[in-house]
Amino acid sequence: MTETAPAPARSVQESPAQVRSLADRMREIEFDPRMIGMVVALSLIWIGFNWLSGGAFLTPRNLWNLLVQTASIAVMACGMVLVIVTRNIDLSVGAMLGFVGMVVGLVQVRLLPEFWGFEHPLTWIVSLVAAIGLGGLVGLFQGALIAFLAIPSFIVTLGGLLVWRGAAWWVTQGQTIAPMDGRFRPLGGGIEGAIGAPASWAIGLVICAIIIAGMAFARRRRARFGFSLRPLWAELAMAGLACGAVLGAVLIANAYLLPAGVARRLTEAQGLAWPPGGLAIGHGLAVPVLLALAVGVAMTFLTTRLRFGRYVFAIGGNPEAAQLSGVNTRKVLMLVYGLMGALVGVSACISTARLNAATNSAGQLDELYVIAAAVIGGTSLAGGVGTIAGAMLGALVMQSLQSGMVLIGVDTPLQNIVVGVVLVVAVWLDGLYRKRLG
Repeated sequence: MTETAPAPARSVQESPAQVRSLADRMREIEFDPRMIGMVVALSLIWIGFNWLSGGAFLTPRNLWNLLVQTASIAVMACGMVLVIVTRNIDLSVGAMLGFVGMVVGLVQVRLLPEFWGFEHPLTWIVSLVAAIGLGGLVGLFQGALIAFLAIPSFIVTLGGLLVWRGAAWWVTQGQTIAPMDGRFRPLGGGIEGAIGAPASWAIGLVICAIIIAGMAFARRRRARFGFSLRPLWAELAMAGLACGAVLGAVLIANAYLLPAGVARRLTEAQGLAWPPGGLAIGHGLAVPVLLALAVGVAMTFLTTRLRFGRYVFAIGGNPEAAQLSGVNTRKVLMLVYGLMGALVGVSACISTARLNAATNSAGQLDELYVIAAAVIGGTSLAGGVGTIAGAMLGALVMQSLQSGMVLIGVDTPLQNIVVGVVLVVAVWLDGLYRKRLG
C-alpha cells in the first residue's frame, strides 16, 4: 500500500487569493484616507488645545459655541467646493457677506418698519429671502463676467472683494445697524436660537433613521445594478459611527445648561412652578447648526444625484470633453457662482443674527477660511475632485484652530500666520496625494 506524500505547505505569499494588501482592503470598504486624516487631525487639535487651555476646550459650552461659529463658514464652504471643482476660485465671499449683511440690517431696521412696524412676523422671512436673492444676483453677475467674457475668476473675484467691501460701507456710510428683529436673531444661535433637549433628541433620532435608511437604499441600488458592495460589517460600522457622531453632538448640546435665571424665567413663562432645587435645562442644538446641516444635505444631493452636479464635476475633470458632450459649460459656471452667492446670503443672515448687528467688519478674512476649509476637506485645486462633507469637516477644523488659539490667548497676527501655513500645507498634501494616485 503506497502512502501519498503530504502536499507541501503553501506559504501565505503563494496564495494571492488569501493575501491582500492593506490598500486592497481599504478600497474594498471604500476607505477615504483624506477623510480619516481630517478626523485624526481634528482629534489631535481638540486634545492639544484642551491640554493647553487646562481643560477649557472640551467643555459643552465651548463645543456648542464652536459649532455655532462654524456654521457660517461651513455653509459657504459648500458652495466653494463647486467653484473650485470647476477649476475656479472666489475671493469675494467675505466682502459679499459684509455687503449682504448690511443690506439685511437696512431692510430690517429702516425699510420694513415703515410698512408694518417693528417685530412683524414676516420680517425675518423677507430678510432671509432678500439676502439669498441679493447674494444670488451678485454671484450670477460675477459668474457671467467669468463665463461669458472669459475674464479669469481670480481677477473678477479679487475686484469683487474690493467692490463689495466698499459697497458695504457705502450702504450706511459706515454706520453699524442694530438691533435685529426678534424672530431673526435665532438664526445666529444663542439662547434664543437653541431648540431645547427634547426637540434635539427627536431630531437626532430622525437623522440617524435617515442615515440608516439612506445607506440601506444605496446598498440595495448597487446590488440591483450589479455594482460591488462593501462588506456588511463595514456598512454597519459606518452607520454606527455616523449615528454615534450625531447622538454625541446632541448629548454635548444638551449638556450645555441654560443659566439658572434664564431657565427659571422660561419655566415660569410656561406656567410651571420653579422647584426649590432648580432645574437643569439644556440648550439643545442651535438653529444655525441645523441650518448648516440642511444646506450640507441639500448640496450633497445636488452634487451626487442631480444632473447639474454631474455637469459641474465633468467640467472640472475635462472642460473640453464636457463641452463636446453637449454641456453648456458657460451656463453651468454662471449658475455655480450664483449658487455660491445664494449661500453667502444664508451665511450673512447667520453672521448678522449672531452679532445682532450689521457691521462693516463682518466677513473679513472669511474668504481665507472658506477656501482653506474646502481644500483641507479634499477639494483639489486642479479641479474635478471634492466633497461637501469633507468641506464641512474642513470648516470645523479651521474654526477649531481659530477658537483654540483665541482660548489660549494667541495674538491675531499669529492666528493668521497659522491659518496661512495650514492652507499651504493642505495644498501640498493634496498635490502629493494626487501624484501618488496618478
